[in-house]
Amino acid sequence: MKKIAIVTIIILLIDQASKFYIKTHFQLGESIPVLGLDWFRLTFVENPGMAYGLQFGGLLGKYALVILRIILIGAMLYTFNKWIKEGRTSNYLLLPMAMIFAGAIGNLVDGMFYGMIFDSGTVYDESIGRWMEYGGVSKIVPFGEGYSHFMKGCVVDMLHFPLVDWQVPENSPISGWKGNQFL
Repeated sequence: MKKIAIVTIIILLIDQASKFYIKTHFQLGESIPVLGLDWFRLTFVENPGMAYGLQFGGLLGKYALVILRIILIGAMLYTFNKWIKEGRTSNYLLLPMAMIFAGAIGNLVDGMFYGMIFDSGTVYDESIGRWMEYGGVSKIVPFGEGYSHFMKGCVVDMLHFPLVDWQVPENSPISGWKGNQFL
C-alpha cells in the first residue's frame, strides 16, 4: 500500500500544480504547441462533465457525477486492499492503477473546489440550461470567494493531441460534444 500512496501523492501533486499553472496563465481555449509539435499541444479546456466533455442533467447531473466519483474512488481503495491481501503486488498492476487513482482524486478536487478558489471559470447558467465561460485568466482568491460554489467547479483539461478531425451531428442526443478534434 505504501507504493500506491507514494505514487498517488506524487502524481496528484504534479496534476494539481500543472492545473493551477494552466488556469492562472492561460485563457480558456488558449493553445500552444509542446516543443513545437503540431500533434501535441497544451490547450486550456474546462470540463463540467465526464470524459470528452460528456454531460447530463445540468447541475443535478454535476452533483451525481461528484457522488459517482466518490463511490468509484472508494471502490478503487477497496480493490487495492483486496489485491494486496491476495498477494497481487506487481508494479505492472499497482503503479498504473495508482496513477489512475491520482487522476480520479485530482478530478474530484477540481469539481468540488475550483469554483471556490479561482475568480473565473465555467459556470452553469440556469436561465439557458448551459455551461458558460466566465472571466479570463484566473487568479487564486480566498477560499469560498471564487466564481462558483462547492461542487460546481470544472475539471481542468490541457493535454491535446489533435490527431483526428471529426464532427458530431448538430442533432446529436449527447450533450457537451461540439464536434472538434479527437482529444
